[in-house]
This record gives sequence, structure tokens and C-alpha cells, in this order.
Amino acid sequence: MRPRIVVFTGAGVSADSGISTFRDSDGLWANYRIEDVCTPEALRYNRQQVIEFYNMRRRESLTKEPNDGHLAIAKMEEWADVRVVTQNVDNLHERAGSTHVTHLHGELMKLRSELNPNLIYDVEEVEQQLDARAEDGALLRPHIVFFGESVPMFEAACEIVATAEILIVVGTSLAVYPAASLVHYVRRDVPIYLVDPGNPDTRLIRNPLTHIRERGAIGVPQLIEQLRNEFSK
Repeated sequence: MRPRIVVFTGAGVSADSGISTFRDSDGLWANYRIEDVCTPEALRYNRQQVIEFYNMRRRESLTKEPNDGHLAIAKMEEWADVRVVTQNVDNLHERAGSTHVTHLHGELMKLRSELNPNLIYDVEEVEQQLDARAEDGALLRPHIVFFGESVPMFEAACEIVATAEILIVVGTSLAVYPAASLVHYVRRDVPIYLVDPGNPDTRLIRNPLTHIRERGAIGVPQLIEQLRNEFSK
């Protein structure tokens, strides 16, 4: 029987590929306030800056490659039923080979209608044009969940996490809600493995917890090899 393993990832898993996070002091976000580029109000009142910012993020993302953490998660599908739930908007999990990925906060390489959130398009060119429109006539916007917006994939993610026999949490502070509350949707007897060199907020976790204090690119392959050996006995 193939174990059902759910992997919940945050910015830390992509940081090892060189993807900037908004907490980086010297990354792409350093010269921008979140309020200016990642809110519905910013899109409404300063559309050009928002579109240009996400064009830059796409260009940056395309220069990066999946790291050993992404690759190990994808390879785990050889012996386990794997579902990935990620807070990240990059497509590095997919590029590594993961086939079941749920993006909580949207996808950088997609655009959607400003009027119909279900009208979603793959990005054909890295540069979104300011006047690009959807087939309903509305202007296109980045397919990103901005601060202050609801998280449409949260319920689906809760259902996925509830099926886990093992939950692996990688590179997240467990401080951004509602995403952080996903750890409370696993059955109480399910072990949780946390891979992060820092100190995520684990105070409310009541499940059996193992904290591996390594970066994702190092700790994830080690953990997955350990789990594979256990299940092969």
C-alpha cells in the first residue's frame, strides 16, 4: 500500500533556488512595500507598478531551477501517493516533476480576468501588457492572491491535508493565515515532520512532531530517504 504523504511548502523551499521572499532584506521585494504591489487597492490605483512588479517576478523565476528539495518531493511519487500544497506562486514544484500541486496563493505564470476569478489563462509572454484583456472584456491581472483577498483554494487544501498519513512541512514560518492553520486539519495521530532551520510557530501543533533544522534542499532529501527506508521494510 502506497502511503499518502502531503507536503506543505512555503517560501523556504524555493529560497534554496534563489527565489526572493518578501522577508529578504536584499531581494526583489526590498525596494517595494507590500501595500504598493500586492493589494487590490494597489492594482486599482497604481496598475502599472503592480503589473511591472509581477513581470519582474516572472523574469526572475524563469532564471531559477528546482533545487534538491523540489526534486526529492517529486521523486517521492515513485513509492508514495504524494500531494503538494504550497504557499509559493512559482512553478518549481511542477518543473521538478510533481504532478499534484495545489497553490494556495495563486500562480505567477497565470493571469485571470479582473471580473471573473475562474477565467484563468497561462502566461503566453513573460511581460503582461497593461491593456491585455480576458475574453469577457475585463482587464487581465496576475493570478495572485493579494493581501486582503480570500484564499479560494483553502478548502480544497484542507481536504487534501485531512487525508494525510504523513505531513511534511517545509520552509514556512507557520505565521501566515489561513495557510498556517492547515496543520490543524490532519488527524491527531498523523506524524508531522517540519523541515526548517528557523523556529516556526509550532505551539498549537498537538500531533507527533519532528523538527529537522535544515534548509529544504538539505533536510527534505534526507527525510524522504529515511521515510522510504521505513516503508520498504
